[in-house]
Amino acid sequence: MGVKARKASKKAIKKASSQFPNSDSKTASADFLPLEGGPREIPETKPLQNSATVLYVGRIPHGFYEKEMEAYFQQFGAIKRLRIARNKKTGKSKHFGFIEFENPQVAEVVADCMHNYLLFEHLLQVHLIPPEHVHPKLWRGFNYKFKPVDYVQIERKRHNKVLNRHREVICHI
Repeated sequence: MGVKARKASKKAIKKASSQFPNSDSKTASADFLPLEGGPREIPETKPLQNSATVLYVGRIPHGFYEKEMEAYFQQFGAIKRLRIARNKKTGKSKHFGFIEFENPQVAEVVADCMHNYLLFEHLLQVHLIPPEHVHPKLWRGFNYKFKPVDYVQIERKRHNKVLNRHREVICHI
């Protein structure tokens, strides 16, 4: 758009606005009609209460397990459930876990205070998980005491197992 075109459009706007000095008049064009019903009042909405009570705790150091975590985080408030992710085969920690508090305000305070907290040379990562993102199977087996499988004993039994006569005959032929 050139300079002359801009000047012409400004002139046309001034001319149109001078034709309708009173916007309340019934003869005004449809572009300038007042809104019907007057100004609307917007109902005040209450701020949404945070109902998240589950925390993700990441980068958990070695030796800071269920008992230690529960003892440490109870200083903030009552803990409902606590779970650390573990390897199914060896039972070793995967260095992340979840804590559920009974009160959402306590969970929010813990998330704010403990995020990037230096613990045993590890920076803890603590985040609130919204209730809609909590998996239904998250707390399945949360109080399960891991009992490691003795693979040496299993292998010993397999090795010392007496072979049946039919198998020996097949193997030696």
